[in-house]
Amino acid sequence: MDPDFAQLDKYLDEHDLDGYLVVADESDANQRYLSGFTAPDPFTTLYDGEVHLLVSSLEYGRAEREARAATVERTADYDYRAKVQEHGASEAGHRIRTEFCKTYDVDSVATPSDFPVGLADGLRGQGVSVAPDEDDVIQEIRAVKHEEELEYMRTAQRANERAMETAEQLIADADVADDGTLVYEGETLTSERVTEEIEVSLIREGHALDTTIVACGADAADPHDRGSGPLRANESIVIDIFPRSKSTGYYADMTRTFVKGEPSETIREWYDITQEAKEAALDTLEAGVSGSDVHDAVCDVYQEHDIPTLRDDPETSTGFIHTTGHGVGLDIHEFPRVSTTENELEAGMVVTIEPGVYDPEFGGVRIEDIVIVREDGHENYTEYEEQLVL
Repeated sequence: MDPDFAQLDKYLDEHDLDGYLVVADESDANQRYLSGFTAPDPFTTLYDGEVHLLVSSLEYGRAEREARAATVERTADYDYRAKVQEHGASEAGHRIRTEFCKTYDVDSVATPSDFPVGLADGLRGQGVSVAPDEDDVIQEIRAVKHEEELEYMRTAQRANERAMETAEQLIADADVADDGTLVYEGETLTSERVTEEIEVSLIREGHALDTTIVACGADAADPHDRGSGPLRANESIVIDIFPRSKSTGYYADMTRTFVKGEPSETIREWYDITQEAKEAALDTLEAGVSGSDVHDAVCDVYQEHDIPTLRDDPETSTGFIHTTGHGVGLDIHEFPRVSTTENELEAGMVVTIEPGVYDPEFGGVRIEDIVIVREDGHENYTEYEEQLVL
């Protein structure tokens, strides 16, 4: 994949800057996207119309083979060890990165807004002008996916759905104990056990996740409660899985809500309304509309059914208490927003649509699909069925 950095070139020209500098490890999505390289320790990427890397000797050979870069240099090429002995590690880092920039006649750089302040000050002290990129221009470039990226995410979503199937089957096959807790193969079925099986399924397919949500009952009334302890019959169980491919770095995201047994009338009603809200969002979604228009479509449905939303009651603690969705890619939460924020959606963006309703008295319901914005609508990555009662 060869990203189009014309928007970055324009940004540098408009701000009269020579280059764009990132110093971070592979966990930083902007670093991975700009460099086309991954390494567990921080390395330096400079963009001046071309990509230039400065890496340790340990990473040099692999960077030459794998990175999407015009040049790859080693810190040893700038006498890093000698500079450490003379100036200490911090100043040595400032000096070699300054020399690296000046090798390419770069005297002024933009950096991500979260660029380390100590490094920025150090570069300035060595004569390099540093300007934080408050527009997050690389994140905006990343938001519109190439077909190769879309395929990476499609693969991640298929793995996600197989993990969800594992979780659903565990719950469906469980028995109900006299106290209402679920029992699987003679043991109490817990959030932790279901989470473990989700993780094992994903690991086997080359995917991983830092956290997942398996939340039952009152836990499910908090959108980001991971869940803990025994799962119970007749209560909603919200399962939200957002795995990342170990090889490509791209995420998928999906939520389903299940009830083992008989849901309350309230949960059943919420589920039907949430399906209606999701369909309203998908009917609105297409290139050229604002993410806020999609969010409004969801809020309108909920409010038609007298369910409070943060859009109209910023202080409500029950009802629809989060945004409709977010961009997904090398980060699980990235640009664009599907919220009250105005931002025009473009073809090739990937977003979640995840309406939900929450109240500790009854539990929670959320249904989430991951979709591609297209010129005349959307393409839904998500093939997993919606079924409340198991």
